[in-house]
Parts: sequence; C-alpha cells; structure tokens
Amino acid sequence: MGVAALGEKARLAGIVSTIWARAVWRRLAGLVALPREVAHRTPEKLLIAPHDLRTTDPTRAAEIYAGTFSLGGRVLETRGASPFLAAAPSEEWADALHGFAWLRHLRAADTTLARANGRALVNEWIGLRGGLAPSAQRPEVAARRLISWFCHAPLILDGADRAFYRRFLKSASRQTRRLDRMFHQTPDGLPRLTAAAALAYAGLCLSGEARLLKAASKRLSQELDRQILPDGGHVSRNPAALVGALLDLLPLRQAFTARNAQPPQTLLSAIDRMMPMLRFFRHGDGEFAQFNGAGPTPFDLVATALAYDDARGAPVEDAQYSGYQRLAAAGALAIMDAGAPPPFDVSQQAHAGCLSFEFSWDEERIIVNCGSPRFQGGDWFAAGRATAAHSTATVGEVSSCRFTSAGLRRVAGARVLTGPSAVAARRERSDAGVRVVASHDGYATRFGVVHERSVLLSHDGRSLIGEDVFRRVEGSRSESDPSVALRFHLHPHVRATLRQDGLGALLALPSGAAWMFSTRDAAVSLEESVYLSDPRGPRRSEQLVIRASVRGAPSIAWALEAADEESGRASRLPAASTLFGPPPQPT
Repeated sequence: MGVAALGEKARLAGIVSTIWARAVWRRLAGLVALPREVAHRTPEKLLIAPHDLRTTDPTRAAEIYAGTFSLGGRVLETRGASPFLAAAPSEEWADALHGFAWLRHLRAADTTLARANGRALVNEWIGLRGGLAPSAQRPEVAARRLISWFCHAPLILDGADRAFYRRFLKSASRQTRRLDRMFHQTPDGLPRLTAAAALAYAGLCLSGEARLLKAASKRLSQELDRQILPDGGHVSRNPAALVGALLDLLPLRQAFTARNAQPPQTLLSAIDRMMPMLRFFRHGDGEFAQFNGAGPTPFDLVATALAYDDARGAPVEDAQYSGYQRLAAAGALAIMDAGAPPPFDVSQQAHAGCLSFEFSWDEERIIVNCGSPRFQGGDWFAAGRATAAHSTATVGEVSSCRFTSAGLRRVAGARVLTGPSAVAARRERSDAGVRVVASHDGYATRFGVVHERSVLLSHDGRSLIGEDVFRRVEGSRSESDPSVALRFHLHPHVRATLRQDGLGALLALPSGAAWMFSTRDAAVSLEESVYLSDPRGPRRSEQLVIRASVRGAPSIAWALEAADEESGRASRLPAASTLFGPPPQPT
C-alpha cells in the first residue's frame, strides 16, 4: 500500500474519531442545556421589529387557518389538532414549522383573523415548549424562530393583552439565552451564521440587552470573517448560501440603523463583497450556476437582495478564494469550478464537481450541471453530488470525492471525506480570447491520474474551445488503465442531433439559434440525463458523452461554436497544440 493511501486512511480515521466525539459532545451539551434555567430579568418591551425580505403569499394564511401546513415540500392536515404535536412528515417539514418563517404569510394577509391565528399558534408553541419534535430545540431552528418572531412581532402582538405580551417576551428571552449557550453546538456554516445573526437581532430588539448586543456583534463579526471569503463567496462554496445569508444580514444592518447603533464594520464589508458574487454566479436568464448544492434559483429573493446593492460592483473574474473562474464575452458566459472541496464541517451540500463548467449564450443556458433538488435528502440529492452529474470528466466510473457512509451520515450528515487537495488554476489573455487552465488530483491516489482542463472563450463569445488531459502522476505505482467519461450535460431546453461522422452534435436552442459541439477525433454519444434544479422537480434532459481510457486518449480536444446561420456549420476545430500551452503544476 502506497504512502498516499496510508495517509488517506489515517486522515479518514481521524475524521471518524472527530465525528463521533462531536456527536457525543452535542448530546451531552443538549442534556445540560435543556433543563437549565438561569434567572434573568425579562425584557420590559420590544424596541423594534426588523423587516423580513422573504417573499410572501397572503393566500397561505387561509390554508394555515384551516390546518393545512405546506412546508419543506410536504403537506400536513392537522384536522383541528395542534401542528406542534403532530407526527412530522419529514425533518425539513418539522424544521420549517418550528422555525416560524411562515408567519410572513399571515402578516401579508393583514386581517384580524390572520393576526389572531398567528398569536394563537405562537401562544400554543410557548405553552408546549415546541411539543415533542426534537428539531424544535436545535439551535439552528431556534435561531430562525427568534428572527421570525422579532420580524413579525407586529402580527403577533397587535391586539394582545398584557399577559401575553409578557409571556412572549419571557419566552423570546429564554430562547435567546439558550441559543447563546448552545451556539457552538450549532452546525458550522450558514446555520451558525444564522445563529450569530439571531443573537444580534435579540440584542437590538429586546430592551435592556446592551451587554448581549455587544457580545453578539463580536460573535457575528467573527463568523463573518470566517465564513465570507475575501472575494465575497461563502466558505461552503454554495452560491445559494449567499442569498440565504443576505436575507438575514440586510435587515440586520437596517436594524442597527433603526436603533441608532453603529453596525459592525465586518457586517458592512461582508455585504459589500457578497453582492458582486451574486452577479458572478448568475447566467443571462437569471439562474444560478449549479455548483455545490445551489438548487433552484429563487428569482424573487435574488432580485430583492440585489435591490439593496448600492455600489452595483462588477463581478470578479477570478474568484480564487471561492474556487471559481468566470469567462464572459459578448453574450457568452462560462463559469468553472476550479476549487477544492470546502472544509469538512461545511461540506454538507458540496459536490464532486471539480473542473466542471456551465455555459450560456444571452438568456439561454446550453451546458449545465445536473444541480440539486429543492429539498435535501433522498436518492436524487445524492445522485446530484456525484462527478457523473457534472460537466467534467469521470475517471474509473467513480467520483473525485468520497462522501460519508450511511453510518456516519446519521451523526455528521452527508459530508465530503476526501477529494481533490491540489487544485491549480491560471488565467491568460491573448488575441484568441481568455483562457483558464486548471487541474486537480482527485484521482491521483486511486488511479495515479491528474485531470487537467483548458477552456478558451473567444473575444466575440462565439466559440468555447477546450482540452482535457489525463496525466500520469510521477512515481505512481498504479498500472491500471482506467476508463474516462467526459460529460457535457445539456439544459432541458436544448435539443441535440448527432453528426453523421459521430464526432459531434448540433445543439438547437429555443430561440432558433444553434451551436455545434465537435471533437478532433473522439466519438460522441448522446445519452439520457436529468436536470434536478427545476422548481417543479427533476426534468429529463440529455448529455453528450465521450468515452475512452487514460492510455487510449490521454488528451481529448473539443469545441462548442455558434453555428453559421446560413450553413448550420461551425468553423473547423483548430489543432489543440495551437490553442493550449503547458498545463499548470498543482501547488
């Protein structure tokens, strides 16, 4: 067994030990925190009610009043019983119920009945302390509940008597103290950032909480420094995480102003960096590029967040901290994953899609990744994380990352155990266009192979020319000749027709435009695929696949070019040697 393999086994053993130790610690911390009631003064009043930027649907108010709770992709009919004592149809449903974000629909209805119903449900939750659902006590759910209660306090407290007002404040204060104690047991990543924001909300909204506000502001700053990267991306590398974070951080910034308090500079700086990154990931049709769990794009929420962008800074091209590259010319846009997997603790939604890319022309997406379904969990979610679900190369029919097994998943979630560690990328400009050259070692340990990809976008945006190289690692003892599958997943709207010579395909777009995919000498097949990031559910699509072996095809050149409107043909593919220089060396 090689030194690299032994090192990987040792790393896996260390990760497993850490997972189980954290699981035991969380359980012990939970047992300690649950019965603990520290005596403290109940706030006298609620000072402000921050805005909730999330989209509302007033018609949902009538459904909730009738006992129909449509949450987390599931529907439950309470039939007059308490929703907090009902058997939850899914964990996502329970989290949404106890997070109370649905209060915004009742507030949007703006009726006496909706206000009374919202107050009754909150009062019922307070009396039951969340009922029987374990999710009600999880810190990340408590954080969302506190933010929802503070934002929609006018709905809850309008017309309430003094006794309920005091009961509400006492419960909110108690939950705040418990969240403060349980903060470090909150799952890392966006849930912990939400918890930090919730504590800051509490310090601003509840009277007499100057000390809490000071501590919460410091904690929020620490999380923002750690989670929002210098280029504005989130440490999880999930584009959708930016939207979720901004929807909480933007009203929080306003809440500081409403209290005549100076927002932490880290909060202002983080928002300013995140806004251009929202644009970085957007295609011409407004959809996010499908990397690392992005899922269906919430157009309304993205538009809401961007409406608060005063600077309107241009997106960067080389997002080296987030691990992405952006090539734009005329109406063409290519976005490439050129980064290593995120840290283990924030990899719950990470994909094995290193060196995958998406390509669009104007408002039409052409090459995509399969993406993620709207709700996590299940076979589709797992399938979407595999390398084969991305527009990149798969070696040996396995993914470039390894995920936690079923046993570990119960305590740690579906995280990335191992993956590419040496990922290099560089950009070049020339008379031909802009080129990105990148490589990763995700297959080096198992097969002794490094995957290198070069992509060149012409200045007029009408040609995207690439080459994939599979280089043997020096000193590797592997003598195998693993298979290679180079995949280009097509958006469901694209219709593909194989060329007669088998070396490419004509891609027809809904607008009537056409693009030609061609290779220098590699056979192309047209196979079934699935697009998972549609809001309505998985959609059937197609993919172009080039199959070979490392020895049989150490280099595969390909091109995607706008077809000539008269002949329907693209220009001849130039020799790869004239387009690509030497690949970068991993660092």
